[in-house]
Formats: sequence, structure tokens, C-alpha cells
Amino acid sequence: MQIPHFPESNHPIVKSLFHHSDQELLTLFQRYPEQGKFFTAIFCRYSPIVYTLIRHSARSPVQADYLFALTWRHIYYELGGLNLREDTGTEVSSFQNWLINMTAVCINEAELPPVESIHYSLQAASPPLWCYMEQALEQLPPITRLMVLMAQTFHWSETRISAYLQAEGEMLSAADVKAQLLQGYHLLEVALPEDLRVIYLNNFKVESSQPLIDNITN
Repeated sequence: MQIPHFPESNHPIVKSLFHHSDQELLTLFQRYPEQGKFFTAIFCRYSPIVYTLIRHSARSPVQADYLFALTWRHIYYELGGLNLREDTGTEVSSFQNWLINMTAVCINEAELPPVESIHYSLQAASPPLWCYMEQALEQLPPITRLMVLMAQTFHWSETRISAYLQAEGEMLSAADVKAQLLQGYHLLEVALPEDLRVIYLNNFKVESSQPLIDNITN
């Protein structure tokens, strides 16, 4: 079994956090939710353990990658309210045990779709970026989010999106759709934490990363 390599682990922003303890990273993550580097550092530290556990339980590499991403999304949302001493009754060093327990819960409760219906790719959307991009999508105005999903997930043309919206009572021309899509892509990029844009996007525009948006909606 080959454990995936995540290039972000070599990024200077992430490497600068490696000296922090688990508790320090957790505290920083909770204290500064507008920054993504602390969760990314936690992910880089523990992704080998989590992936190993998942890969041994999944039927295929495709399902393993997808469950790996779902597990880290679950971990992301649980970390916000985690108090290690209160939640585990033990010392702070139990963070690794907590992660292992969370992984076991996800493995036991996950209902994975068939391999042929999974379009997730670790190479296109590392779990930390997936989590924050999903949050960024939720911040878009509903109609803009709908257009972004139709354009990127279903690959609809602006003309087809316009026709669909007009049938639903939204009088938007194809040109209007194009303009709102461009605005939506810009809002998505702006909604991402600045440090994550530096770590992952390297100054390229979100609208050029169709596999990324496709991944977070599948």
C-alpha cells in the first residue's frame, strides 16, 4: 500500500508550524478560524495514519480516497468544539487517539457509493482545500451557487443555464449568466482563507480549476 504524498506538507507556511504540539495547533485552529494553515498542518501530520486505517478497510483505492476526504471533513467540523481533556478524560497527548477514534467512526458509518459514481481525486482537491472550498461555496448567493454547480459539475453551457433559469422564472440571458459566473468564481476565491490561496492555488483563478469544484460537489 502506497500512502499518498501531499505537496502542501513541503510548503514553507505549513513547515513553519511543524514545531507546534498537537494541542497548540488545535488551539490556534479554534482561535483563528479565518486561517486555514493550522488545519492543514494537522492534516499533514496525521494523514498517513488516517489513510493507512482507511485503506485497509476500503474495498478499492477509489473508495479509500473518497472516504479519506469524507473523514477529514468530519474531523474538520469536530475540531471546532473539541476539548481534549473534557471529551476524552485524559491528557492532551490523546489527540492521536481521538483522531483514530474519529476515523473508526467514519469507517463504520460510511455508506460509500459505487466506484463508478465517485469522481473525487486527491490530486485535484486535497482534503483541507476541499473543506474550505465547500464552505466558500456555501457563502455564495443561492442563484450564483446554482449556476456555478451547473457550469462546473454538470458542464452546462451558459445558454443552457439561461434557458433553465428562465423556465424557473429567472429572466437571465446567456450574457447575464456568464457575468454572474465570473463574479461567482471571484467570490469563491475571495472566500477562501488567504493563506490557503497561497498554499494551494498559487495565484491561478478558481474558474480555471474545474476539477476542484467538480470534486467538492460529488
